[in-house]
Amino acid sequence: MNVIGIGTDITQCSRIENMIEKHGDVFLNRVFTENEISYCGQRKAFAQHYTGRFAAKEAILKALGTGWAKGIHWTDIEVVNEPGGKPIVSLAGQAKVISDSLGISQLLITISHCDDYAVAFATAVGDPVV
Repeated sequence: MNVIGIGTDITQCSRIENMIEKHGDVFLNRVFTENEISYCGQRKAFAQHYTGRFAAKEAILKALGTGWAKGIHWTDIEVVNEPGGKPIVSLAGQAKVISDSLGISQLLITISHCDDYAVAFATAVGDPVV
């Protein structure tokens, strides 16, 4: 396997918390999947967890090399946790189409957050399509 792309993002927790306060479910349902909302909404520091997933989605788009172009929707990218806590990525829709066309077989993600910021780093690995 080869590294096909990498991406990183840092986001202020207060920015995402303000979006949640201002737009509520409209924002949450536009950006996050049901699984992500269920996970983050149950956390005491919910804003940090939402911000971590927001940063993860941005980092994944950078690893794909697309940004928000080519018809990708926020909910095409889902970040959930394995039972031990490791975050894993699942793609759907146009994000999956683009990933497959690049030969990406796995997206590795790491997320960290504190009171003020969340940061994520994504690595796309696979066998590049020539």
